[in-house]
Amino acid sequence: MRLHGYYRSSTSYRLRIALELKGLEYEYVPVNLLKSEQKGKDFTKRNPFGSVPLLEVDGKDYVQSMAQIEWLDEAYPDKPLLSGDVSDRYIARELAYAIATELHAPLNLPVLKYLANEHGKSQEDIGVWYRHWLARTLDPLEARLAQLDTADFLFAKPGFFEVCLLPQVYNARRFGFDFGDKPHITRIESACLALPEFQRAHPDNQPDNPERT
Repeated sequence: MRLHGYYRSSTSYRLRIALELKGLEYEYVPVNLLKSEQKGKDFTKRNPFGSVPLLEVDGKDYVQSMAQIEWLDEAYPDKPLLSGDVSDRYIARELAYAIATELHAPLNLPVLKYLANEHGKSQEDIGVWYRHWLARTLDPLEARLAQLDTADFLFAKPGFFEVCLLPQVYNARRFGFDFGDKPHITRIESACLALPEFQRAHPDNQPDNPERT
């Protein structure tokens, strides 16, 4: 199993967490998004979307992170990320897909580059854009977690939701988002980051992180 990804890509981060939580061994293959390696001819032959992560298993290529995560749970049923209870599976998907569908597209690197290069937006302007869209989803997400009366994790252990939450929180902190009024999100973040699986998956610990010592 080989994971083609970028250390700071939220979708690649999702897959690393999922693989670690499921205890699956994989080889990490860096793809430099800043050099647009994911748009190269050899890469797009395998993934026409020209995006990471690309998951290579037994000679087959799998793309699109949310589909990859659910496929992993079906193909490798040990240590499931989704509960056996249909109501719990719904809640996990509800919250995870709020992040994946509402936040990933407007906050993705090509959008930020477009704002800077085509519309002349400064880094400060882009930060305002980024935090605006974060609040549009993270505010109701926090309220939903309060309704559900969560503890350290959404359920008894981290799973599908936490796989999506942690990368988004990581990126939000990079852009100076204020989590002061989000105790449920930050409690789950802290509980996850204390676990070795999340530590191994963290961008700081990836071989393509240029700041890694």
